Amino acid sequence: MKLRHAESRPVPALPEGVRAEIDRWVAKYPPEQTQSAVMAALRIVQEDHGGYLTEELIGAVADYLHMPRIAVYEVATFYAMYEMKPVGRHKISVCNSISCMLGGSEGVLDYLKQKLGVDLGEVTPDGKFSIKEVECLGACIGAPMFMVGKRYYENLTPDEIDRVLDELE
Repeated sequence: MKLRHAESRPVPALPEGVRAEIDRWVAKYPPEQTQSAVMAALRIVQEDHGGYLTEELIGAVADYLHMPRIAVYEVATFYAMYEMKPVGRHKISVCNSISCMLGGSEGVLDYLKQKLGVDLGEVTPDGKFSIKEVECLGACIGAPMFMVGKRYYENLTPDEIDRVLDELE
């Protein structure tokens, strides 16, 4: 994704509901600190757009929060919670922290790749799953673990992984 300057082309307006949700976050900060809501704004826009961000959406967030586009782009590409390309309906984020690694996260990752037939950053042909490796998710006691959407699954084994995947629509 190549980031363009604000002058290069018009940016579509954010939908009214998205703006209202961002405004609730903006209201939590002093008026001169609207940029403090950038992470929440990116999350809101990403969720509204099917789980990933585009150059145009990053520009729309920047314009809405009166920020340089590059500053918003830096946030969107730094944090693992933001996606810059389409993901599956169920994004599986496999923890690779030291605790999970020692607990077998590499085996979890290998099992998922084999079972789903995709590699990291890919989406299954039916659009149902994608796999991502992420830094610590803060559930070291339950290693190895992964997160699907906003839900944690801990103490993973192949049987447990199969059960989780089978339960997802």
